[in-house]
Amino acid sequence: MTAKLPAPVTLTGRHVRLEPLSRDHASDLWATVGPDPDVWRWIPFHPPTTEEELGEVLDIRLAEVAAGTAVKFAVIDLASERAVGITGYYDFSAQNELVEIGGTWYARSAWRTAINTEAKLLLLVHAFEDLGMGRVFWKTDALNDRSRNAILRLGAQYEGIHRREKLRANGVWRDSAYFSMLADEWPTAKSRLVERLSRG
Repeated sequence: MTAKLPAPVTLTGRHVRLEPLSRDHASDLWATVGPDPDVWRWIPFHPPTTEEELGEVLDIRLAEVAAGTAVKFAVIDLASERAVGITGYYDFSAQNELVEIGGTWYARSAWRTAINTEAKLLLLVHAFEDLGMGRVFWKTDALNDRSRNAILRLGAQYEGIHRREKLRANGVWRDSAYFSMLADEWPTAKSRLVERLSRG
């Protein structure tokens, strides 16, 4: 099967809905995420101090969508019907059957909850089962232990460190930790994620 490139789509689960990101999500994201320094610590932008500044961050992500280099989603908590974060697909290739899941950040209230687990499950199901990808990968700041552990809990395999890969918002170069999951590893990972969600 030839893989297909990701495109804007709405993906709905029991806890979350992933819908195409828009500027309209700025108000919710400011209310739920705000300028929390722990949320913005690992994001390559200076923490916004106003809703308008957060909207400008969204504009950067929306420009990536417009350029065809990303597909971005707002993560909607179905219990409150409010956006509590964003996530997306990057660096995709139908020919090479690969896609990156990245650009993810959540309100502190969503950390270590079913929201992140189900959001990633929805993205993985779509990537492997709808788009026909053979490899899904993640990269994160090598110092970001919370993100690294979250990726490992998905069933991804650690691949190694790419040194001096990206400039942090503070002007210091970061090393990136890479992780991946292959199509033949997906069924086992999916079963574990579904089981984890069923346990609440």
